[in-house]
Amino acid sequence: MRKRLTLTALALATAVATGAATPASAARPDPVRQGLETLVHLDRAPGALASVSDGKGNFRTYTAGVGDRDTHAKMPRDGQVRIGSVTKTFTAVVVLQLVGEGKISLDEPVDEYLPGLVRGKGIDGGRITVRQLLQHTSGLPDFEDDVTGDILEGRYLSPRDALDIALKHEAVFKPGEKWSYSNTNYLVAGLIVERVTGRPLAQQIDKRVIQKTGLRHTYFPAPGETAIRERHPQGYRPEPMGAPSRNVTEIDPSAAWAAGAMVSTNSDLNRFFSALLKGDGNPLLKKAQRKQMRTTVPMKKGNSRYTMGLGIMRVQQSDKCAFWGHSGGIPGYGTWAAATDDGRAASATMTLEPKTGEAVGHLEETVTATLCRR
Repeated sequence: MRKRLTLTALALATAVATGAATPASAARPDPVRQGLETLVHLDRAPGALASVSDGKGNFRTYTAGVGDRDTHAKMPRDGQVRIGSVTKTFTAVVVLQLVGEGKISLDEPVDEYLPGLVRGKGIDGGRITVRQLLQHTSGLPDFEDDVTGDILEGRYLSPRDALDIALKHEAVFKPGEKWSYSNTNYLVAGLIVERVTGRPLAQQIDKRVIQKTGLRHTYFPAPGETAIRERHPQGYRPEPMGAPSRNVTEIDPSAAWAAGAMVSTNSDLNRFFSALLKGDGNPLLKKAQRKQMRTTVPMKKGNSRYTMGLGIMRVQQSDKCAFWGHSGGIPGYGTWAAATDDGRAASATMTLEPKTGEAVGHLEETVTATLCRR
């Protein structure tokens, strides 16, 4: 899926907060520090931040670079950031909870819940299942490139507006035929949640996920809300022709909605993914839905390292290490968040929208280096 790049050994100027160093960490360079320095120096992000959890409630937070490129303000530890497509995992959890309650069936067609709504060139909601939405095997075209300008310029788009834009494109393939990442899948999934519950998606995510897992700094922005509520680093977007990156901290993420609108912190993301992967006593999903979530399909033919479940990706780093998570990019920020089956979690964010596979790869490397390091 993404080319793996070796982390460059750089000066360890990263700040580390809570957590006493172990003898092993004193003897070896900290891979999270190295990863953040790579994001700042090699990928030219003004700043980067991360959090690591040992699965027992102990967190370590890290920062590198500055929180504001122009004022050189200090990077806030564990500041709020836009998490982009990591939002999809939250949306998938709500859908799976409704499956467990008998209100949604994964193998029912979209038309069962949104009759006649999903129609277009080669697109038929009567042939696309809810499972295919969550697993990106529906063949629905992506709408991201069509709405980026609206997001950047602060224009509000309702979910129906965004869906209308997506449905102007032709289907990518027949449902179930292949795998292809599409934000449109989660736009439709969010609309199904609202139809089934009769309540706003944001309210459902807050009630069913955020409150249940005690996430104190995570929220779904209200319509028209462009500022980030709590302390946060500024977010930037690369400009063409080598021009200075643009500050895009205040945007309207409404077009991303169920696919990418949320705000969180690295430590909150660790809590979420750790809770999600729990076996016994899982606060979010029943055993049957947890099994469905973790049933995966290949994302690329011939590559078994990356496989996609329902709203969550499995990464087989080595014979001895695998983890589950999701990446997210939105104007201003790029994030990778993941956890292992034993509850250890890590997440990293750069304050520059990752526009290259190398930058996304470095985010993943930062997470991988700590989750697979023993």
